[in-house]
Amino acid sequence: MSDAAITTGDPGLLFSEHDWSYDAVQRTYDAIEEIALKELGLDVYPNQIEVITAEQMLDAYASIGMPLMYNHWSFGKHFAYNELLYRKGARGLAYEIVINSNPCISYVMEDNSMAMQALVIAHAAFGHNHFFKNNNLFRQWTDAEAILDYMQFAKSYIARCEERHGARSVERVLDAAHALMDHGVNRYQRKRRVSPKSREQRARDRLRYEEESYNDLWQRTVPVDARPEHDDGREPAPRVADLVPLPEENILYYLEKMAPRLEPWKREILRIVRQLAQYFYPQKQTKVMNEGCATYVHYRIMNRLHEKGLLSDGGVLEFLHSHSSVIFQPDFDDKRYSGINPYALGFEMMTDIQRICERPTDEDREWFPEIAGNGDAMGTLRDAWANYRDESFVLQFLSPAVMRRFKMFRLSAEADDPEYLVEAIHNERGYQKIRKALARRYDVALQDPNIQVVAADLDGDRVLVLRHEAIAGRLLDREDATAVLQHVADLWGYPVALEEVDAASHDLLREHDRVEPRP
Repeated sequence: MSDAAITTGDPGLLFSEHDWSYDAVQRTYDAIEEIALKELGLDVYPNQIEVITAEQMLDAYASIGMPLMYNHWSFGKHFAYNELLYRKGARGLAYEIVINSNPCISYVMEDNSMAMQALVIAHAAFGHNHFFKNNNLFRQWTDAEAILDYMQFAKSYIARCEERHGARSVERVLDAAHALMDHGVNRYQRKRRVSPKSREQRARDRLRYEEESYNDLWQRTVPVDARPEHDDGREPAPRVADLVPLPEENILYYLEKMAPRLEPWKREILRIVRQLAQYFYPQKQTKVMNEGCATYVHYRIMNRLHEKGLLSDGGVLEFLHSHSSVIFQPDFDDKRYSGINPYALGFEMMTDIQRICERPTDEDREWFPEIAGNGDAMGTLRDAWANYRDESFVLQFLSPAVMRRFKMFRLSAEADDPEYLVEAIHNERGYQKIRKALARRYDVALQDPNIQVVAADLDGDRVLVLRHEAIAGRLLDREDATAVLQHVADLWGYPVALEEVDAASHDLLREHDRVEPRP
């Protein structure tokens, strides 16, 4: 898009030049905010928009999108890799990165044109922002008010650990914790969340107490039964083994609480990584909905700006060019195909819900009697954005019309079969099967292996036993499993064993060799 393409000189436009300016960004933000809040009824955190360079965007990529992040060698590795591809022209950069915080922080590229700045403000500062604030998963698992304060504490704490204990020692703990990050989340709410602000103060108090009372010789050599008991009339203290009931799915939590030889500062690092994993947990379950919401919102807002005469024809064409690239879905036999594009599926389902609410067909009335023709598309969408995750959203709202437009079909085959069987296509009998099969692809319980701590003989040899419940006989890769078990053993301080059982029958499928901790 050339500069002249969006330069008209019309005084009614928000901007008439290709290059952005702070005044133009402010005018555009105000116009977008009015449409988002008054016409679409969005509810958002206060916005903080920061313009950054390409190098800063690469740095944000490397540190998993967090503006405040502790140091680790893997972040430098990712930065160097992404920078190399970017400099060679083999990979572009995102127009923006948005942080689930209050205020909601949106990083936009300084290389964006003014039309692209308008697009990413609508997409991130209002689309993603509304989803973060209102979706129940984010409300349940994250604290947008205090996450930045907690990350500042985490960064400074790990820096102090490096000064006190050495960078290599801290690096080994972080390597192990990152390897177990996907197994460091609570999948079900256990108790009322504690805000990261109070958690930070509790961390300081806890660490001070543990460092004052920790005795390595006592922990390593004195059996629990041999330690003195004080008969002062009080109830006996609970056994150590009873403090965290088994089985326990949150492996990082169990190691943090129960590892016999883990030093206090290492426990705090495990806690930091565990809190970070929990913060990102809702994003794994809402990729289609989150991106679909943001894409639908920016599409509605940008077109509304054009309808109101605030955006030129050239500006809307530049927006549509970018938008069509974002929602492009290659066919299954296209060499560019790598699965279903979450932007494409999410946007298509959002626009389809609008159609069902406003212009339903007889098929829509049969499949969606509760929303067909209700005339309240935005109310229906806001309710869906608040109360669903990807799996349930697809299972509830994927329509036959979308399945036909995407030309969906379902393949099935056993591991030894030489050919695939087309089990369902987009016809009357296949719709339900396709919808259920696609919804299962977004079930996090099926994406991540179900590995739990099932036994730990703290009064005996202290071997930690993990169990993997294999679904449909899918076993872990032996080499990867051994590498991760090594990290578990290093944190536990004693041997670790892993057994794999069938999820349905609990028959033993495979036992892995015990892994000893490294010195």
